[in-house]
Amino acid sequence: MTIQNCRTIGATACHLRATKHHLHLHRRSLHHGPDTIDELIDRHLVKNDKKNLDDDENEFLTRQRLTSTRREALSLYRDIIRATRFFMWPDSRGVLWRDVLRENARKEFEDARFEKDPEVVTRLLIGGRDAVQGALDKLVEKQKLQIEKERNDSHRP
Repeated sequence: MTIQNCRTIGATACHLRATKHHLHLHRRSLHHGPDTIDELIDRHLVKNDKKNLDDDENEFLTRQRLTSTRREALSLYRDIIRATRFFMWPDSRGVLWRDVLRENARKEFEDARFEKDPEVVTRLLIGGRDAVQGALDKLVEKQKLQIEKERNDSHRP
């Protein structure tokens, strides 16, 4: 891998992270905001007795939670696919790491597809986000070390 490629990938990863963070905030304000005052109150107040809610309201709240976690899961999956573009070297079997990572991500998502517990789903989403961010951070760090090593090697007589 040349120095220019490493710089380009590192700059792209940093830009991707900054852009993703900005877009995530923008997307959240557009798609996750309450439509009415009642939704705002329902979302931020803890209800003491859920049995008092009628079936329609219960169904609405459940559907709202499902669509927001589904949206988050799809967003995470897309971010994983985008991030794996940077892993273009083969593993010991000769398979590109990009393909290995994508296959593993697909398997993880399929395994958790029918998970109903919101706490487990949230934990999986947070863990997935942390894993993607950690992998990109390690990649950028390794590329910086590689660039530094190549720079030092080129300065030696």
